[in-house]
Amino acid sequence: MERIDKLIASQSPDLSRRDVKDLIRRGEVKLNGRPVRSADEKADPERDEITVSGKKLGYKKYLYIMLNKPAGVVCATRDGLSEAVTDLLPPKLRRAGLFPAGRLDKDTVGFVLITDDGALAHRILSPKNHVAKKYFVRLRDNIPDEVQPLFESGMEISGDKLLPAKIEIISEKECFLYIKEGKYHQIKRMFQATGNEVIYLKRLEIAGIHLDPNLEEGDCRELTKDEENLLKSC
Repeated sequence: MERIDKLIASQSPDLSRRDVKDLIRRGEVKLNGRPVRSADEKADPERDEITVSGKKLGYKKYLYIMLNKPAGVVCATRDGLSEAVTDLLPPKLRRAGLFPAGRLDKDTVGFVLITDDGALAHRILSPKNHVAKKYFVRLRDNIPDEVQPLFESGMEISGDKLLPAKIEIISEKECFLYIKEGKYHQIKRMFQATGNEVIYLKRLEIAGIHLDPNLEEGDCRELTKDEENLLKSC
């Protein structure tokens, strides 16, 4: 059971708790058909019907959003200098508590998961759970043969031992890379250690969920139910 003013405000990005209290005073908030008299009245969002100004309140405990991040945008909820990923969310998907589950470098593009489910975010980001992320990598120089066994054995960078990573060669300078952790600048540092340089990096997949090819850079959508179930099963 939750306070009804807090519950409505959490599901309505354009309403503050003060706004909700004003609506309650005007008789515009109803619980199971009767007017709510007090903002601290409790409701069960999964069982009770709540209407605000005649519209039924849609309730989702957590949001899971797929964003196709453009270059130049930072993976943060707020940034004083650059645009943040949460700034790209349309009004209907904005609400308190959303954050990017994992980070991409400012110049890296692709799949960012935005959610307010902290427990799930922790689970998919923890290296011990071995949740794979797939990246497309374009390099300055050709990929030498010795890179594959080096990456797949679990290389060491500056004393930092990495988990084994799978590499799939596409062309002389392009590959797919699958990693199960997300250390600071990890992919760039991995190739830098081989004398190469990453010139383009895009995340394509998290936990078996593929970046929607219909999403333009900067666009987003909620995960489908199947995608959400796949995420929760990892």
